[in-house]
Amino acid sequence: MSAPNGHSALAGIALAVAAVACFATLDTTTKYVTTGVPVLMALWFRYLFQAVATAAVVVPRRGMAAFRTAHPRYQCLRGVLLLTTSLFAFLSLMYMPVGEFTAIVMVTPLVITLLAATLLKEHVSPLRWTLVAGGFAGTLFIVRPGSGFFNWSLLLPLGLVASNAWFQVLTSKLAKTEDPVTMQLYTGWVGVLLASLALPFVWTSLTDWHLWLGLFVMGLMGTVGHFLLSLAYGKAPAATLTPYLYAQIGFAMLGGWIAFSHVPDRSALFGIGLVAVCGAAGAWLTVRESRVRVEPVES
Repeated sequence: MSAPNGHSALAGIALAVAAVACFATLDTTTKYVTTGVPVLMALWFRYLFQAVATAAVVVPRRGMAAFRTAHPRYQCLRGVLLLTTSLFAFLSLMYMPVGEFTAIVMVTPLVITLLAATLLKEHVSPLRWTLVAGGFAGTLFIVRPGSGFFNWSLLLPLGLVASNAWFQVLTSKLAKTEDPVTMQLYTGWVGVLLASLALPFVWTSLTDWHLWLGLFVMGLMGTVGHFLLSLAYGKAPAATLTPYLYAQIGFAMLGGWIAFSHVPDRSALFGIGLVAVCGAAGAWLTVRESRVRVEPVES
């Protein structure tokens, strides 16, 4: 497979940025919803929405052929990884402040770049490594994890980092040959089936319509976000997209300001600026390096 051209790479970047905007909205809504809804019940609604919405659009047009895949085991593994990632995220947002949670989770893009370079055999230039490091430094200026914060709850976002990194690397691998719609169907239905096992034990009647609205928004944002991310990895290599995943911190801070009245201070604003500069430089570098052949990923 030849290297992606400039237009394809930029399309992948745009899709990735739109995806992380959806994920930031999902996280902000989750922080609110889990105050009144059991975690496993919220997870079930989130995946039920994705599974039903995707099937309602796809199956009437393609029939059961939409579930046809050359890698059913990897598709199921990807669904398990995404459900695990979501579970760690929901639990982390229950027990930890958003700032500290975000600081730890922002390690994920660095892990993805490492896995992309070592396992997927994708070329990562020294300058791109520098931009990734700059983006990571910017996130630390934004969230500034405080001293005395270390306790058992750190294990939750660390579990998220591990499962999410493998999920995104597997997504990048499958996106080279698999239909994004098929990937979306499998992640949704695998999540529903697994979460349904716990549903009878956690079901709670909800009387607050705000919570129902929150569950709807969670399902919508999770569904749209992961579909956009699957499309993005089909347009550009994982290492190319990695710097732009840092845009999620900006969207998350915006959501925090709107929903929880969190206003960034000077240090946070500096971090946002650093992330923006690294992102702009990365966009220029992507267009420039798109003219250079990239080693294909082995199937």
